[in-house]
Amino acid sequence: MYWISKLIHHLARLRRRWLVLLAVLGPGIITMVADNDAGGISTYAQTGALTGFNMLWAFILLVPMAYYVQEMTVRLGAVTKRGHAEAIFDGFGPIWGWFSVFDLALINWLTLVTEYIGMTQAALLFGVPAWATFTGVTALLMAIVITGRYWTFEKITLVFCLFNLVYIPAALWAMKSGHVADGWTAVGRGFIAPHFTFTQTFGPTALLTLIMANIGTTITPWQIFFQQSAVVDKGMDIKDIKFGKIDTLFGALLTCVVAAFIIIATAAAFYYYPGGQVVVASAAQSAARLPDVLPNHTWGFWAKGLFAIGLFDAGLLGALCISLSTSWALGEVFGWAHSLNKSVREAPWFYVAYLAMLLSSGTVSLVASTRVQDGITIFVQVVAVTLLPAALVFLILLLNDRPLMGTHTNTRWQNIANWSITVFVILVSTLFGVSVLFPNLFGSGGV
Repeated sequence: MYWISKLIHHLARLRRRWLVLLAVLGPGIITMVADNDAGGISTYAQTGALTGFNMLWAFILLVPMAYYVQEMTVRLGAVTKRGHAEAIFDGFGPIWGWFSVFDLALINWLTLVTEYIGMTQAALLFGVPAWATFTGVTALLMAIVITGRYWTFEKITLVFCLFNLVYIPAALWAMKSGHVADGWTAVGRGFIAPHFTFTQTFGPTALLTLIMANIGTTITPWQIFFQQSAVVDKGMDIKDIKFGKIDTLFGALLTCVVAAFIIIATAAAFYYYPGGQVVVASAAQSAARLPDVLPNHTWGFWAKGLFAIGLFDAGLLGALCISLSTSWALGEVFGWAHSLNKSVREAPWFYVAYLAMLLSSGTVSLVASTRVQDGITIFVQVVAVTLLPAALVFLILLLNDRPLMGTHTNTRWQNIANWSITVFVILVSTLFGVSVLFPNLFGSGGV
């Protein structure tokens, strides 16, 4: 029968497409989920504790922002077969190339410090000393990357990505056992009708800092470098671009949904606490205080455990990806062998750079006080968004280079979207700079 053979043909074609999609999935999901790193978790925890559900609307904007930026790296990597650092060197010359690499290395190193801070603080909640966490994590991170195959790294990392979902049940328990009188109706109002209450300790300047921190932890320079290098190392081609876009969109949705649940959990527990708003300085502090502020102590205990597990996993993923983005970039500009498909003997400097980043940043996390650690965590997210415009401009210009990209240059709509994102980031960064120079201009109050 003709219709039966046609149906079989369509089913076989659909099966092939699904197999290709499953094979391509990885770089986008890993990049986006790893972006919910230790610093990001702390930023979201503070956001929920300080503003309740009133910042949830931001993720309606952050999902497309993250997607439009990162899908450019898919096209650029698949077409050029070069990492982002190498593309900048070739396209704009060594001066701008070295500037971009120095920019990346600086913010990556600072961010790595926050990843180790998150992991050591999370492990302390289970009674594990900081030095043991530092030693064990560094050994694990090295073991993951020295397998000599990109595919092995990707599969292991995708498993770690699943642990990011623990914040969803943590938020559900916090809402069930928390102090929000009208429950999920209040969450809905946060999306569509936010209302901010300013105090002496939380003013417009603090709100602006939180907005910058949320942008800075959702869209970062290391993501641009990491995903493009991962696309190249995985061997993705032009024919894989459409599936790479799906991978990126799914990752953007997943990371923002999880971030929203983190805010919901901390808002339910701390912002609406009957005895007065509870201020928390980090994700670890949020986890530690959950059993004390939730009426149902048992649920609070389990929420604490999930928060701590999620924080540790977030730091692990972040440290893994951020170190790799630095090693890939350095390998591209120095001409070293720089692939996870090569062994330590074949690419020694690639792995040396990776280990050096881990050891140096981890050591700083061990010697810094808790107060300094909490300050570094928010500061890094703000620094990231101030350095982001340069990375975005380079990326957009490369995607409009027709001799380089051929038919895969940005469309008019993509240019409108990406230039709008860049202008918005520059505007927010400028406002923050003005608020620092003239602290009384927008009112008092800091995070």
